[in-house]
Amino acid sequence: MPILYEHPLSPYAQKVKISLREKGIEFESRPPAGLGTGADSDFLRGNPRGEVPFLRDGDAAIFDSTVILEYIEDRWPSPPMLPQTPVERARARQIEEVMDTHYEAINWGLGELNYFERAEGELKATMEKRAGKQIAGLHDWLERRLGNRTWFNGETFGWADLCVFPHVNGSTRFGFEPKLGSALSDWRSRAMRRDSVARTATEAVSAISNMENVAAAIEAGLFKREYRDHRLEWMIKSGGLDVVLDGLKRDNIRFTPDFG
Repeated sequence: MPILYEHPLSPYAQKVKISLREKGIEFESRPPAGLGTGADSDFLRGNPRGEVPFLRDGDAAIFDSTVILEYIEDRWPSPPMLPQTPVERARARQIEEVMDTHYEAINWGLGELNYFERAEGELKATMEKRAGKQIAGLHDWLERRLGNRTWFNGETFGWADLCVFPHVNGSTRFGFEPKLGSALSDWRSRAMRRDSVARTATEAVSAISNMENVAAAIEAGLFKREYRDHRLEWMIKSGGLDVVLDGLKRDNIRFTPDFG
C-alpha cells in the first residue's frame, strides 16, 4: 500500500489525497515525525526538501505535489484527472500553478499571523487587509476561468478542481470566502458533496484544533516554519519584512535545505 507523508492542513497534501480518493486508491496517511525539525530520517531519505507531501510506493520515492499528481496519473490512469485535449490539460496545469504559488502564499501568510502569531495590532490588521484584497482578486480570476462550466476541469471533476479546492476552502476558514451566490461559491458547494473532497476537508478541520499551541512551540524553538520562494515574497510585499527579520533573529524560520 502506498504511504503518503502529509499534514491535513497542507493544500499540497490535500490535492494529492483528493486525487487518490477519486481513483479509489487505498493509501496509508502518515505524518512525518518532527516536521520542521528534520527528525524523521525515513521521510527525509527520499525527500531532500523535507516538505509534505511525500509518496512512497514500493521502491518509488516521489516528492513535490505536482510530480506526485503526475505519478498517480501514470500509475493509476483510471479515472483520468487530466482533461483529454492538450489545450485543456495546459489550462488545468496553469490553474494549478497559480493556486500553488500565488494563492497558497496568502493562506500560508494568514496562518503565520493567526496560528503562529507572527504579528499583532496594526501590522497584523494591515497585512490581513492586503490578503483580503489579494484573495478577492484571485476569486475574480477563478470566476473567469470557471465561466459557465460545471467544473474547472470541464464537464467532469478533475485535476484543476482538486488543485483549486484546498486554497479556496483554506481562505474560507480565515473569513475570506467566495461571494454568496457567485459561480465560485456554487462550485465549492458542489465540490464539497464529493466524498473525496468532503473527507479531505473534514481532516483539515480536525487538524485545526492541534494548532492552539503552535505559537508557543515556535517560540520555544521546537520547530521552524519554512519561508521559501513565493511565501517569502508574499510576506515581504505584504508588509511583513520585520516578521522575516524577527524570525531570522530568533532562528524560528527555515529555508529549503541544501542538497547533498
